Amino acid sequence: MLAGRTEIVWPTPNTAFFDGKPIEAFIQPTASGIVESGLYGGVRNGGTRFHEGIDLFPLKRDRQGEPVDPVFAVMPGVVRHVSTLPGNSSYGRYIVIEHPGETPAVYTLYAHLRAIEPGLAAGTEVARGQRIATMGRSSSVIAIPKARAHLHFEIGVWLARDFQRWYDAQKFGSPNMHGIWNGLNLMGLDPLDFYRCLRAGGVADFQDYFRQMKPVVRLRIASGSRMPDFVERYPSLRTTPVQAADGVGGWEIAFNETGIPFAWTPLQAHELADYKPGEARVLAVDEALAKKWRCKSLAVKTRGQWRAGDDLDTVLQLLFGPR
Repeated sequence: MLAGRTEIVWPTPNTAFFDGKPIEAFIQPTASGIVESGLYGGVRNGGTRFHEGIDLFPLKRDRQGEPVDPVFAVMPGVVRHVSTLPGNSSYGRYIVIEHPGETPAVYTLYAHLRAIEPGLAAGTEVARGQRIATMGRSSSVIAIPKARAHLHFEIGVWLARDFQRWYDAQKFGSPNMHGIWNGLNLMGLDPLDFYRCLRAGGVADFQDYFRQMKPVVRLRIASGSRMPDFVERYPSLRTTPVQAADGVGGWEIAFNETGIPFAWTPLQAHELADYKPGEARVLAVDEALAKKWRCKSLAVKTRGQWRAGDDLDTVLQLLFGPR
């Protein structure tokens, strides 16, 4: 367990991280064999493919070579989603737990599971360190070989209650089997970086961690007086209080290098007087940080003017609806 206001355990029995060992002692790489490919970020396909979490390998296997390591809830929380059919998601069998005791109330996700503990269902309260599943290699997209069985682990925030309407508008061709806990509605931060910062004393909790995020894109959007449910659910991400909803004309939002909207400043209508309803304007871009992940399109410069890139535009659609 790590000391501090946030008390968190590792999601598997492997103690290598706490023992100060290198990532080779706990991270499962892809078929490339490059250990960094199991980390968070633009670590795959030459940097063009984003990985939302970290992959952790098992310590023990049965006679058939299948993993038997237990998977633990890393913090107290409430189970929000349990997907028992591996064919329904690239996550395979997976569990999402929300942590209302944290600020903001982050989720954790545990994927590619071999088995889920009996009785675990949406609404179940779990304790820190409680066994919730067995590590595995389930997935709907690729056949994960035994040798690369692992736990995919995420920590993050979710974007919108009205996710289904956005999903239906995309015409994906397959139904959404996971409600708001579909991976497209989840934005993960770097789990290993959070553990490292907490262990080093650089942060005491998630609120500290979000506050130290660096803005890569800042924009303003004329969203009107309607409060985005994201801000209602994560009020700690507001930089100033909202005095009255009818006085809000929009928001200035800071996004980190992967597009997480981590700082929200309410704006009065007169501050957006020359904006059209729903219009978003990019104010500033940290070009060096924006280029860190080639797999993310957050801002694009056209004729000397910045605009939201495809990935950032998707986030804005989920947060505010079609523009």
